[in-house]
Amino acid sequence: MSSTISSAGNNVISSTGIGSGLDINGIVTSLTTAAGLAQNTQLSDRKSALTAQVSAYGTFSSALATLQATLTTLRTPSTLAGRTATVSDDKVASGSATSSAIPAQYSIQVQNLATAASLASKPVASGATSIGTGTLTIAVGGTSASISIDSTNNTLAGIAAAINGAPNNPGANAITVTQSGGDGGLAKLTYGPTNNVTNLTQTQAATDANFSVNGFAATSASNQVTSVISGVTLNLLGTTAVDTPATLTIGNDTTGAQTSIGTFVTALNGLITSIQSLTSYDPSTQTAGPLLGNATLQSFQNQLSNILDQVKSGNTSAGTSLASLGITASTQGTYNTNTDTLGNALTASLASVGSFFGGANGIATQLNSLINGYTQGGGLLDSINKGLQSSLTDVAKQQTALNARLATYSATLTKEYNAMDTAVALLKQTQTYLTAEFNPNSGTSGSSSNSSLSSGTLSTGG
Repeated sequence: MSSTISSAGNNVISSTGIGSGLDINGIVTSLTTAAGLAQNTQLSDRKSALTAQVSAYGTFSSALATLQATLTTLRTPSTLAGRTATVSDDKVASGSATSSAIPAQYSIQVQNLATAASLASKPVASGATSIGTGTLTIAVGGTSASISIDSTNNTLAGIAAAINGAPNNPGANAITVTQSGGDGGLAKLTYGPTNNVTNLTQTQAATDANFSVNGFAATSASNQVTSVISGVTLNLLGTTAVDTPATLTIGNDTTGAQTSIGTFVTALNGLITSIQSLTSYDPSTQTAGPLLGNATLQSFQNQLSNILDQVKSGNTSAGTSLASLGITASTQGTYNTNTDTLGNALTASLASVGSFFGGANGIATQLNSLINGYTQGGGLLDSINKGLQSSLTDVAKQQTALNARLATYSATLTKEYNAMDTAVALLKQTQTYLTAEFNPNSGTSGSSSNSSLSSGTLSTGG
């Protein structure tokens, strides 16, 4: 910064500190920093604390979400109680079962498989011969598929590929084929005997599958059977010899249940570990977790413990407590799983285990409700986060206001020190002038003539 001053008719230009020799910029910066130090430190500490809390609650929310995701299967006993379907002869059939299937054994005999109807067109020159364009609609029973034929696939080979590759192709049993649009050339491929349309020739008639379950005869237009045994899908693959049935066994799928429960325990331990870290205190380093003593996490821990410590029916039989399933608390507060005990409990009574976790009063249902109260929109964590964000906004406003005040203070100091510097420069100029006038030996006289004062005499004209 520089300023121009006038004295005794002479212009003197001075820049910051040139008159006094002081580092005015450094002095102003130091004084401004000192003036704002307490408030800046307070605001910085407040911002750091709030940011740490936002991050900590984010960690807590993430752990809650991970645990909640594992509760979906556990909350529905029928989902947890999966089923297996095994056929003694894999050349006769394969099977699958939903949780609604009843565990049992069934005797399966297959006399013949379902066969598809087969249609053939009249001879054409080659597979590259163009047939026509338009839309072919193939119907099998109540299911149909419409297949578009254009100039890119209007040959015999192209049409066959389009039919076979159609994702909604209904398969083949009793078939009707109609056409619409295009150039009309596809009429040669239509078939509907009930309407006397026989442009295709049936080379093989459709037949139903004939089989029996526990001695009860059944038929099916498809080799995939879903309506004979509730909750069971049978895929018929071959025939059985007379009086040599295959055995279908529907059993409990404990493997799936064990995996679901294991995933739950892992997520639960992750949540517990997160809470411990967020509320910890290390006396050796005197370092506290960002949520040490936090009432929200303390309340959640108490509710979590109340749910996990439940024992149903007042006994220790399978499916009445976590301990009865081999899931026990460690000295660190997390849970260990004895897979043998869990497996035995699932084998003994999968339904009891499912009831313990799921249903209206199951611990998975209760945990889900507890977590929802914290994580749902408008829930506790949402309200806390909004409060923290509001506080951060307020800190930012206070910081902006403080910066503005300090900028004004700095400008005022700079102006005052520059004024002082200018005054010192004038004093130095005056000193230099007086020294030259009263000390001729200084060689700095501003006049070329001798002064009567410097010669030691005083003369007057007259």
